[in-house]
Amino acid sequence: MGAPMRLDKRVRGQANLEASAQKTQYLAFDLNGEAFAMDIRCIKEVIQYGALTAVPLMPDFIRGVINLRGAVVPVVDLSVRFGRTPTDVARRTCVVILEVPSEGGTVELGILVDNVSEVLDIAEADIEPAPAFGSALRSEFIAGVGKVGGRFVILLDVAHVLSIEEMTALASSCAPTEIG
Repeated sequence: MGAPMRLDKRVRGQANLEASAQKTQYLAFDLNGEAFAMDIRCIKEVIQYGALTAVPLMPDFIRGVINLRGAVVPVVDLSVRFGRTPTDVARRTCVVILEVPSEGGTVELGILVDNVSEVLDIAEADIEPAPAFGSALRSEFIAGVGKVGGRFVILLDVAHVLSIEEMTALASSCAPTEIG
């Protein structure tokens, strides 16, 4: 049996410095005048808003579906998902296509946002935990608060905001009841 590996203080300090210097890229977007961002690794593409087909009897936060190269992709109005008013479609409104983790793998899903502003590189050291109170969003929706150039950006937790299981349950609750 070998002796436990020990790291001296200088090596640990260097490892901590390297870990804090690691940056993650986030796609920043605006929604009702607020700045949000999502980890870019789950984002497939950003497309201009258009040709959305409404689907009857869907929950309010499902704005409709789009044809993305032959695939039917549901589009979630993130503003409604957050319990706010529906997103007004304007010149810069776009749909962000994401690959959302699900029990059966990944699901393509679009989110409707006011506009996409930039890709941000945020170091882990510049991310604060989600506030425990004072936010109008459910705390599990927030992965953290990123500090970028003197301002804050709310980092969304895609797995919770767009939980396929939760949205399916909400859609089921919107289904019409049998008349009997």
